[in-house]
Order: sequence, then structure tokens, then C-alpha cells
Amino acid sequence: MSLFIASLNSGSNGNCYYVGNEHEAVLIDAGISCRETERRMLRLGLSMKKVKAIFVSHEHSDHINGIPVIAKKYHLPVYITPPTLQRGGLQLEQELVISFGAFETVVIGDLHVSAFPKQHDASNPHSFSITCRGIKVGVFTDIGVVCENLISHFSQCHAAFLEANYDDEMLDKGGYPYHLKRRIRGGQGHLSNKQALELFVAHKPPFMTHLLLSHLSKNNNDPQLVQQLFDECAGGVNIIVASRYAESEVYYIGQRVESYAIQQSGVVDFKAQQISLF
Repeated sequence: MSLFIASLNSGSNGNCYYVGNEHEAVLIDAGISCRETERRMLRLGLSMKKVKAIFVSHEHSDHINGIPVIAKKYHLPVYITPPTLQRGGLQLEQELVISFGAFETVVIGDLHVSAFPKQHDASNPHSFSITCRGIKVGVFTDIGVVCENLISHFSQCHAAFLEANYDDEMLDKGGYPYHLKRRIRGGQGHLSNKQALELFVAHKPPFMTHLLLSHLSKNNNDPQLVQQLFDECAGGVNIIVASRYAESEVYYIGQRVESYAIQQSGVVDFKAQQISLF
């Protein structure tokens, strides 16, 4: 059994990442509206019926805005830490709220979701890795610094969503006030292109197939610059820059088998099949 992943949106205007197998899926954050989430999943051929839970990384609005409506409409459990729930001010039905702790594993069918603490200016922020029958995908965004936990999890991933928020020169020369620039790069903010690239080059495992560069700054980064920077060091890994304006394609992560029509890029070719995977 393998995993299928997609970025539904990635950036300060909203973050939502889909990870699932043939039977169940989870959303990591839901920072765009329920309606827009539904539209984007429909365009990708993904079914909300497969989504079994939402996991919340932290309380910033671009990660939680869509949660109340989505959770209520689909009666989805929301895995969230108590400090994040309190600081985020989310109004959720009590029976849908489930707490999780660092380094615990939550089992959703064949999906095993694990959380670990990260450095970010939020009350109780976490990153996530999702494993299914030996295939692991990580969601690593909104991170101020590369820590040992991040290195350990990244080095085990077959695919990952990894933050590449800003270019150092663009941030330096940009119009942000000094205090905001200091917050972004101050160890509790975001990963730069350089920091993300250093992590990738030093710690990508030989079996990694896909890297989705995520949470790019609108003002302090350039998707083409990031794409070129990572392509030069890709080493056979498919590099995708996740958009702040649209969903990505759906990417197949795992061993290729005859029953799936997989393009060279690793994207599932739905037109070549008559079965529904999602």
C-alpha cells in the first residue's frame, strides 16, 4: 500500500496538505475555506469521503481558518493540542476535538500519524510524519530552525513538504520593517531557501522521490529561483514548488506496481485507469 499526496494550498494565505492511501486520508491543517478545499479536491479527483481527520500544526490563521466548517460538515475529528485550541479560538463541537502529544502515534486505518515539536512563534507547534506500510511522508513547514528532530524525520521520508520561505537577499532588500525581518529569520520564524537546501542536500535519504517546497513568501521569494536552486541538487528527486494560488497535482509515493499507471514524474495518470483510487 502506498501514499498519495497533494498540496491544496501553501502560503501565508492558507495551508492545507492531503496525505492518504486507497482507503483513508488526513488533512494536515485546513487554512483555506471548506468550499475552496472541496473545489480543489474535486479537480484532483480526491474524495472528502476518504478524509478521516484533520491534524493541526499550530494556531496561526493561515492553518486553521477552514477547520470549523469542514469539521462540522463532514463530522471530522480534529487532532489539536490544548494550547493550540485555546490560542486559536476555534469553535468546535466537543466530541470532534481530540488531543495529541509530541512523539505519540495516532492510527487512522493504515495511516500512522506522528507529531514532534518544532521551533515557531506559536503556543505549541508541531510537525507531522505520516507512515503507511513503510512509506513515510513528512509535513515540515513554519519552522524557525533545523533541529535534530527535523533531521531525524526528514532522513526517513520517501516524500516531504518542506518549507522554503524566503531568499536571504530578497528579505534583506525588501520593504518589511526590521522587526518583521528579525522575526522571520530569528529562530522562531521560517526556514530560508538556504536552510532548506542544506537540510535536503545533507540529509535526504536515497529512497526519497518527491520534495514539495512549501510556504514560499509572496514578497521575499521567487518560485523560479527556488525551483532552479533545488533542481541543481535534486539527485533524482522530483522537485515541486507548491503554489499559494492553486492545488498541486496528486503524487504517488511508493513502489510502482502494474495496477497503477504512473508517469515518469511519479504522478498518477487517472485517465489511463478505470478504477477510482480515491
